[in-house]
Amino acid sequence: MQNDFQNHLITSMAELIESRDLNTGRHVKRTSEYVRIIAKNAKKAGYHKELLTDGYVEALVQCAPLHDVGKILVSDTVLNKPDKLSEREKESMRNHTINGRKVVKSILGDFADPKYYHLACDIATYHHEHWDGSGYPEGLAGEEIPVSARIMAIADVYDALVARRAYKDSMTSADAFEIIESEAGSHFDPELVRIFIKSESEITGVMYEKR
Repeated sequence: MQNDFQNHLITSMAELIESRDLNTGRHVKRTSEYVRIIAKNAKKAGYHKELLTDGYVEALVQCAPLHDVGKILVSDTVLNKPDKLSEREKESMRNHTINGRKVVKSILGDFADPKYYHLACDIATYHHEHWDGSGYPEGLAGEEIPVSARIMAIADVYDALVARRAYKDSMTSADAFEIIESEAGSHFDPELVRIFIKSESEITGVMYEKR
């Protein structure tokens, strides 16, 4: 019963975020499927095999919809602005990571399975960290970044590239794969990028199906 309620709450929160953000459309559903594919294939490849159990992968997929939960504290004006953001507005957007951790603690901290709670916190807080330490909010680098957030980062960026937004046209999947591959070792965990590239047919299948 607790898990059912927990999953229902996560889904409801994700739908709330999606309904406010006119730019993302079905972003939450697509990124969750990309996370499933990357994590499943990473497990098969023996990547962090002590961590990526079947249970971990399933929990990761269930928590993935909360990666942008901090956006509920970003104003509609900033969230859906079709033009370039000012520096103050950019900072407001970046703060969705820190706010995401606060929101997760507020909605899941008192009753959720600790496994889900910590995964949701890590995904919400660290999915904009970069492998080379140039990301935010804490400038973590390499193995300092939780595995869950490293996987989420690739899924999130890929979908942002191929999706049409109010402020940009969509990019082809092939071009998006090229960009992600070029940023292995800078933005992304290079081993996860290799796994992502090998998963191209599965990823593009989801992308076309869930447009």
